[in-house]
Amino acid sequence: QMELTEFGGGLVQPGGSLTLSCAASVRTFNVRNMGWFRQAPGKEREFVAAIRWPGGHTYYADSVKGRATISRDNAKSTMSLQMTSPRPEDTAVYYCAAAPGGILSTVRAPEHYDYWGQGTQVTVAS
Repeated sequence: QMELTEFGGGLVQPGGSLTLSCAASVRTFNVRNMGWFRQAPGKEREFVAAIRWPGGHTYYADSVKGRATISRDNAKSTMSLQMTSPRPEDTAVYYCAAAPGGILSTVRAPEHYDYWGQGTQVTVAS
């Protein structure tokens, strides 16, 4: 079993910066896929970014590519998402997720993640 807890979020000004963190209750060295997803009111949960291990290869949704950076520190069992120039359309509940046995072809698919955090609200507004 793995528990995930998100930190960060809150009210962010457009054009500012945003940092979200996720802490896992177990070591993440053997967790293949870890990712961030988000869900806005009235919309389905969507992929934001993911990072695979081993290798540290990263994947981003087109909507955040160039503005977001995902990273993970397996020694600390943490994962982070940094976003520059957030926009009002980035407003959503953000979730971290883990798929210990995840494969490359499912890195963007929420239904293939086994563990989820409780979510943290991000509101981008002036």
